[in-house]
Amino acid sequence: MNRQADPSSRHFVTADAVARAAQVSRSTVSRAFTPGASVSPEARSRVMKVAAAMGYRVNRLAQSLIQARSRLVGLVGSNLATPFHGSQVAALSEALLAADMQCLLLNADRSGSDVAPLIETLLEFRARAVVILSGTPPTTIVEECRRSGLRVILINKPLPELAAHTILCDDAAGARLAAERLLAAGCRRLAVIGSASGTASITRRIDAFSAYIAARGLSSVVWSQGPTGYETGLRAVRGLLGARQGGMEQAGPEIDGAFCVTDLIAMGFMDGARHELGWGIPEEVSVIGFDDIPQAAWLGYRLTTLCQSMPRLVDAVMAALADEEEPPPGTPPVMLPVALVERGSVRQ
Repeated sequence: MNRQADPSSRHFVTADAVARAAQVSRSTVSRAFTPGASVSPEARSRVMKVAAAMGYRVNRLAQSLIQARSRLVGLVGSNLATPFHGSQVAALSEALLAADMQCLLLNADRSGSDVAPLIETLLEFRARAVVILSGTPPTTIVEECRRSGLRVILINKPLPELAAHTILCDDAAGARLAAERLLAAGCRRLAVIGSASGTASITRRIDAFSAYIAARGLSSVVWSQGPTGYETGLRAVRGLLGARQGGMEQAGPEIDGAFCVTDLIAMGFMDGARHELGWGIPEEVSVIGFDDIPQAAWLGYRLTTLCQSMPRLVDAVMAALADEEEPPPGTPPVMLPVALVERGSVRQ
């Protein structure tokens, strides 16, 4: 009769057990698993052979406590299921693993804007750094992180009063590129579609677009309702373009060009304009998004959008992790450029 092992009897193989089996000292086992450490080839080979047979794995947590230098990096963010945040997590976690660091993902969806409890968890784990993708940390917790040696890296959170590495997408430049492109397409009745979230990035994009249009003697309608997602784009269509009922159009403010502050909002806007109202894109309404998520290139959308360079974001985060000095308050952020990606949602 086959019997399953008693779960209470299961345990990790220790370095002491490997040392006894290989007939070497505990320190020899440690050096054998430390790149560049001094150990003879014969001893290393014997330790590795015994460790493989016993199923031994290095205890990285204990190793980091001994070395006083953790390899654990926390990623804190909300809306992680969205394509853009999913791409951020995938790119950053891959880079961390390539740099021999461990990634701890903390979902901030239930914490709202208060990410302090999640950062406290990382302090308890003696993490090396926390990368905050969304949410705003209070000054007190950032100061505690600084005293404890936990590096704080803020993505798209301009908080100059904090001693933290800050990396910003050049949202304002991207919004101006969108405005230039719509004007070049002959659009004169313009709208910028945001959401009610009021994040720093969305606010910068809306303000920069509106200011650019106003500086050229035109006006733009601002729509800022609902969550930052596909459904908001649909709602904006109904509010801005009107709903046709029985062949009669109940007109809202007519527009011929729309800048949507995210690609998901732009996709909802395009689907609503085409399928609910029968408007042609780009023939009757030109649309530009922001983020260049993979779905923006799908044939059903071919969305012209602003691209944030994910490789540059990763490079900036890894450079902040490698920096031995904390930036003093007021240090200018690292600014990541954006580029306009032309597809088929804007008139030529």
